[in-house]
Amino acid sequence: MYGIENIGLFIVSGLILNILPGPDSLLIAGRSLSQGFKGGSAAALGIGAGTFVHIFAAMAGLSVVIATSATAFTVIKILGGLYLIYIAVSMILDRESATQIDCPQVRKEPYRKIFIEGFLTNVLNPKVAVFFLAFIPQFISPESQNHPLAFLILGVIFNVNGMLWCHFLAWSSAAVGARVVASGKVKKWLNRMAATMFGYFGIRLVLTAQS
Repeated sequence: MYGIENIGLFIVSGLILNILPGPDSLLIAGRSLSQGFKGGSAAALGIGAGTFVHIFAAMAGLSVVIATSATAFTVIKILGGLYLIYIAVSMILDRESATQIDCPQVRKEPYRKIFIEGFLTNVLNPKVAVFFLAFIPQFISPESQNHPLAFLILGVIFNVNGMLWCHFLAWSSAAVGARVVASGKVKKWLNRMAATMFGYFGIRLVLTAQS
């Protein structure tokens, strides 16, 4: 249909790619651990919204500019990297603030803010834009009469499957969080680990070379 080929392979490959760890998964797991399933779901929905931006940008040709323009790629990767580092620093500061007032709980963030965090974490990653340009066209026949529509259909399938995985990750992380909610020390170390990983992903993104 619409020139789409090997749809089964596309779905399986997409699920495997979604399962691979990255800043998106880390954000969902971190928010689920600290604020339960709703916090993780808010992050996941923000990431899904960001993915749709990349899908429509690729259809409009904007992702081609990012993939071929060194300046555009550099600007977006620096913004994305700095934002991930900002999240890491914010988590550390929140933890220190809670410790100073002898409170074992990390400050709760509004779900709207968590949604925006997920959205920006995804949108400001130029590697996602390049990924869609490289991955999805492999499953569209060169003879297709409607490449944009085929691209959209595959993009939606990829995003829906991704949301299923992301919400499973949110649920499982929230279940783990519920087991350790009474342990201030465990949450403290989980927070430190998450902040460290966000800092790592941010620095790695800033240093990423355009392929």
